[in-house]
Parts: sequence; C-alpha cells; structure tokens
Amino acid sequence: MKKGKGLVTLVLALVIMVALGYVAIWGIGTEKAGSASSIKQGLDLAGGVSITYQVVGEGKPSAEDMNDTIYKLQKRVEGYSTEAQVYQEGDDRINIEIPGVTDANKILEDLGRPGTLYFIVQTDAEGNQNYSYTGTGYTGYSLNKTIDELIADGSAILTGTDVASAQGGSFTNSMGNAEFGVDLMFTDNGGKIFADATTKAFASGESIGIYYDGDFISVPSVNAAITNGKAQITGMADFDAAEKLASQIRIGGLKLQLEELRSNVVGAQLGAEAISTSLKAAFIGLILIAVFMIVVYRVPGFASVLALIIYTSLIVIFLDMFEITLTLPGIAGIILSIGMAVDANVIIFARIREEIATGKSVRGSIQIGFEKALSAIVDGNVTTLIAAAVLGLKGSGTVKGFAQTLALGIVLSMFTALVITRIILRALFDAGLKDVKLYGAAKERPAINFLSKKKIFFSASIAVIVLGFVFMGVNKASTGKILNYSLDFVGGTSTNVTFNEDMDLAKIDSEVVPVFSGITGDGAVQVQKVAGTNQVIFKTRTLAVSEREALENQLVEKFGVSSELITAETISSTISSEMKSDAIVAVIIATICMLIYIWFRFKDIRFATSSVLALLHDVLVVLTFYAVAKVSVGSTFIACMLTIVGYSINATIVIFDRIRENLGTMLKKDSLDEMVNQSITQTLSRSIFTSLTTFIMVAALFILGVTSIREFALPLMVGIICGTYSSVCITGALWFVFKTKIKSDSKEITKGNSKKVTVNTAKDK
Repeated sequence: MKKGKGLVTLVLALVIMVALGYVAIWGIGTEKAGSASSIKQGLDLAGGVSITYQVVGEGKPSAEDMNDTIYKLQKRVEGYSTEAQVYQEGDDRINIEIPGVTDANKILEDLGRPGTLYFIVQTDAEGNQNYSYTGTGYTGYSLNKTIDELIADGSAILTGTDVASAQGGSFTNSMGNAEFGVDLMFTDNGGKIFADATTKAFASGESIGIYYDGDFISVPSVNAAITNGKAQITGMADFDAAEKLASQIRIGGLKLQLEELRSNVVGAQLGAEAISTSLKAAFIGLILIAVFMIVVYRVPGFASVLALIIYTSLIVIFLDMFEITLTLPGIAGIILSIGMAVDANVIIFARIREEIATGKSVRGSIQIGFEKALSAIVDGNVTTLIAAAVLGLKGSGTVKGFAQTLALGIVLSMFTALVITRIILRALFDAGLKDVKLYGAAKERPAINFLSKKKIFFSASIAVIVLGFVFMGVNKASTGKILNYSLDFVGGTSTNVTFNEDMDLAKIDSEVVPVFSGITGDGAVQVQKVAGTNQVIFKTRTLAVSEREALENQLVEKFGVSSELITAETISSTISSEMKSDAIVAVIIATICMLIYIWFRFKDIRFATSSVLALLHDVLVVLTFYAVAKVSVGSTFIACMLTIVGYSINATIVIFDRIRENLGTMLKKDSLDEMVNQSITQTLSRSIFTSLTTFIMVAALFILGVTSIREFALPLMVGIICGTYSSVCITGALWFVFKTKIKSDSKEITKGNSKKVTVNTAKDK
C-alpha cells in the first residue's frame, strides 16, 4: 500500500516539476507569463529609457538644491523600478534612467513635467471663490505671477517643498462605500502653515486650490481645521485619477524647476554576452551541485536535486509574478538563496545520518532528522529574512532590488527544503529505497580542538583587518581614495560617440572599450547603445582635459568618427549620498534587529554579540581584499557586502544552534570547552559542504563571466571562504570567551583537565 502511495507521490512530484519547468522556460499564453524571458530586467541587463532634464532659470543651481532634487526624483522613479538611476550631468542637468521600458513618451507622460506646485486660498477680490466646475474638472483664474511674486504678496500659502509625501489610493468612507483620494503629509513647517490656513478657510467657507505651474489641478474643500500635518483629498473618479494627482504633487515638490532636454531608449550596460554567460554559469553550477549532492548524500541528495529544480522554477515564476526587476545585485540575492536552500538540505541530511548512526530505523531517522534540523533552518533563514525586510523597507536602488530577490529566495528555499524535499524523500523510501546504505550513517569523529587555537585565529584575523586599514591608508595617500571607487560612487565622465556604423555590443566590447581602458587605466567602462541610432554612451572614471583630447584623437584615428560627434560631460555618482545614508541606516537597523532576534531565540546576549562580531569580521576581511586587490567598488559592492552578511549570519546560527542543543546534554559529562569543540566538529561537514556548493555557483560565474561579472564574483568567493573560516574558527571561540569571562549569578564547573569556567544559572537552563 505504502509502495503504491510512494510511487504515485513521485509521479505527481515529477509532473509538477515538469509543469513548473515548462512555465519557467516557455511561459503561459501569448505574453509568456511566468517565463524567464518575461522577467523585468535592470539597466545592466536589458537597458531602458534615459531622460535628461535641464534646470530652468538663470545662474548655476546650488549643490544642495541639485542633491535634494535628485534624491526626490530617485524616490519618484522607484515606482517604475527599484533599479532606476538618477544622477547629475554637468552643472545643471539631471539624468533619469529607468530599466525595462522602451516608450520614452509614455514615461514622460506618466512621470509628469517637474515644475512648481503651490497652494492658494480660493477667493477673488470680491470674496467669491475663483473657480468653476466644467464637468470633467476644475478651472481656475489664470495666474500670471511667478511663484516668488505669489509668495511675496501672500497669495501662495504653501509650495510643493512643504509637502513631505503624497500617495494615491482607495479607502472606505463613513457610509461603507469605496472612495478614491490622495493622502498628504506635510513637513513640520508646512503642517503649521497648513493648520493656520485651514482654520481660517473653514471659518470663512473658503477652499484651497492647488496649482501646478499656473495650471489649476485640484480644489479640495476644507471640511475642518487640519492641525496634525496630514490631509486627505477625496472625490477622485478612480485610482488612476488619484495617483495622477498624487504624482503631480510629488513631482511639484522639487526645489528646482526642470524641463525635458532629451530622451532616448538605451541598451543594456552589460550586454547580451553577460546575460548568456551568467545563464550558462548558473546552469553548470546547478549541475555540479546536483552531482555533488547525489554522490555525497545518495537518496536524500537525489530528493534535494528534484526539490532544487522545483525551487529554481518557482524563483523564475515568482520574479515575473511580483514584477521584481532583476539586476546583477539581484542575481547575488538568488545565488545566496540557492546556497541557503542547499544548506537547509545539508543540515537535514546530516541529522538523518546522525540518527541512523545511533541505530534508529531509516524511517524514524528521517522523521527525527527533519525535526532536529528545524530550529537551525528557521533561525538562520528568519534572521536573514529580517535583514532583507529592513533593507527592502529602508534601502533604495540596488539595495532594495537585492533585498526583494533575497527575501523571495529565502521564503521559497525554506518551503522547498522543509516541505518538498521531505515529501519526495518519504516517497522514495515508501517506493522501496529503504536500504540504510542508500542513506549513509554518520561516522564517529573525535572532537577537533578548535578552541586551543583561538589565539592564533584571533591574531590572524586582527592582522588581516589591520592590513586592510594600512592598505586603505596607502591608497588614500597615492590616489586620494581609500578604495578603487567606480563612477557609481564618485561619478565620472559620460562620452557620447556617434559612429559611422551601427556596431553591436560584441564589437564595441572587443574594439572600442580597450581604447577607453587604455586611456583610463581602468577596465570599469559602462557601455550603452542608443536605440535606433549609431550613438554609444561610454561612462568611465573622470577624465582630465588631456585624457579627453587623447581619447578623441584615438576615436577619430581608429574609427573615423567625426570630432564634432564626440561629446563629453561630467556626471555625478549614480549612488547619491542620500542613498548611501539609506543603505548604512538600513544595515545598522538590520544588524540590531538580527541581534535582538538571536538574543530572544537563544536566551543569551553572548550568542547575539558573537554573531554580530563575526559578521563585522567577515565584512572587514572582504573590505581588506577590496583595498589590497584594488577591485572596482561600484553598485555591486553593496550587494556583495550584503550577500556576505546574510551568508555569515546563517552559517553562524547553525553552529550556535548545535551549542544550544548540547548545553543541556553534554555539559553533564563534558567540560564547556569540550562541548564547544564537539559542537563545531558535529557541524563541520555542513559548514564545508554548504560553502563548497555556494562557491561552485559563484566560481562558475567568475570563470565564464565578463569583466564586470568577475569583479562581482571574485569578492563573493573571498567572502564565502571567509564566512566558512569565521563560522568554524571564530564564532564558537568568541562565545566561549564571553561565556567564561562575563560572569553573572553563576556557579563553577570543573571537568577533566578543563580550566574553571562559569555557567549562568539564570539564563542557561
């Protein structure tokens, strides 16, 4: 009976796997919904629309106003894609690049024309309201005054800069009916002014009109004095009308008035070759992981491979379903989640083998193995998920995109490991694969005395970190920068070249890019083709006047380009100071949240403190690698560091989970240091195997990838090795030191030849 049930389950699992694979590859319907080809891709993978705005007005805008405008535009365009980029060009122009779209006119229409927004109390000289309803909207008196004149004579009570946020949406009114409107939140100063204005308007029966560059866009009635800094405009016909008004208010809150200068459709920064090689690398990596899992874990390994195929298909389908924009940092999040999916299986299978070694039946070992592995899997994944959630909420740009793919991957990896793998493994057992040799048994290994080498480990880690700071100082003295920052962080030069022919990206990469690299001495050159033209945009580090002249001469000499068709502009970093601040704040909050969660789960602040210190250790060691190897530090740097943070904390949790388990059993017969050594030894195979499978994925990207992919994969490989080292050699030793040095309401334990240690009786029960 069970054999038949097992076979049916296996057939059903295979059918589901094939169906999901079909959807992931070919999709559903004419739009190929759910397929890999339907996934929204970022500028680096697929290109998009590039819009350049010019600041209106005489004189050079201040750096403060430019930065404020860029940051607000960044938040505005993230509604189209979290990977949209906004940066300064020259002194008074702002570029917006939005991935995954091809209709520049539609974007311009939806985005709105950045202009000046202001609020005016709606009465004329005789005290009558100066607006009328036309049947489709409101029409107000024509205002020929400038905003400065309106502010000077007291007509404009508020401007767009007094609005902190505007969001269109739906809500239920007091009658229980659905309505559409816009929620406004004012700045502190704007809230005070609005409170006074609405108090007077409510008493006199006036309305407050909202104007956008002299055009009358809304006339909300004042039904009460609004003193809390929040307001709601109701009466919109539908959601689109509400969102359009909200968009006009948001775009009107810019400090500078802008007008469109040009718009283009641009190609991918990395090109088709980068995508194809990444796909090949992922495919080869998955095959190698599948072979490894089957060879090492036999039947359980085969079950995990089927689950991993289902997981990969689900990732593709859900990326399309949730319209997540996929970029190089997003690929990093997927790689990390694949590593965690394999990790969960390795933890489970190691537990199953341990139970088999104690003499339990295979069926019983499978049951107990999943139960005992649950806490480590949940704690490791939830900790990383907390970090992803905070990064997604507080971060912006590439940080937000990374967090989205990582969060999706974590949820799906937990589901496939704890549910799909379990179902398939039980079905394989019921179908007749019951021989214990097909599952393996853990061999009894003597505990490795890791703690005896803790001074060596600590000293080596400190030496590497100090070396990093030394090299950063040397770099600062020689180049003026502690790291090799790319134009993503420090800006650079954008060179627009119109060639005599329509070159493909392969030819550009092989023939033109080396010309730029030869001038700059830097391989980090971003390339974008302008669709429908022979124009190509090259973004490099900042070029001196002599370098621009040398570059122009070489382009004219080698490719016959007219010097008049070569233009160069200085551009700002695509990662603004505000985005950097957002990322730093997000990481700090995420770290605090992870610390609190670990403290809560393990009932001991020393576990949490050790985890965070190990996490900091891994980040600093990888930072040392960036400083010594002078690897380009661009937008992928943030994703790389975040990947290492997630990887590090997950590896640490597994060892701490085993220490927590052994605290209640092994201390009855072993000393504290023996228990820690045994816990690390028991999880050693997991640490090595998980690192190996994740390393395989990243190494495949490094070997097959283009230059930009390699510069991203190489630090990740270093981070994986470092994370394995710290989880095995540093974290347990740190916890042991804190445990023995921080005494509180404790009793002494002495066992064997161990030194005297203490156990906190209040927290360690």
